[in-house]
Amino acid sequence: MLVIEKETYDAIVAHARKDHPDEACGVVAGAEGSDRATRFIPMLNAAMSPTFYEFDSGDLFRLYKELDERDEEPVVIYHSHTATEAYPSRTDITLAQEPGAHYVLVSTRDGADAPAYDGPVEFRSYRIVDGEVTEEEVRVVGSYTETLEGED
Repeated sequence: MLVIEKETYDAIVAHARKDHPDEACGVVAGAEGSDRATRFIPMLNAAMSPTFYEFDSGDLFRLYKELDERDEEPVVIYHSHTATEAYPSRTDITLAQEPGAHYVLVSTRDGADAPAYDGPVEFRSYRIVDGEVTEEEVRVVGSYTETLEGED
């Protein structure tokens, strides 16, 4: 299950809407081994495409160097689909190289890209390991502290 803070959830959705009609992409980092997505890092879609996303190789190199220096890892790797459902494409599955990450997809189809849109947004999370896709529940919380207090 992906547990994500509402502030981070909102930031991912806002980024997807802002970059529409191109796909948005980014990472939410967290302390190694914590599974807590705490640092939102929007990235530039170097492909600038409505049907494909690609991290700039230089930006990606700098990101992984910074993650290493901060003892962080990519907890969430996200991107948007602009005209289709929030489900990984064959290309998404092939490119998934972080077996411990939650792969989040947001669909901005059917008007969900509009800033004033108040309908439901398709926000789904998957684990992708060795080409195998498993959808997981998404739980949005006010804060991780709230989550800890609610657990027994």
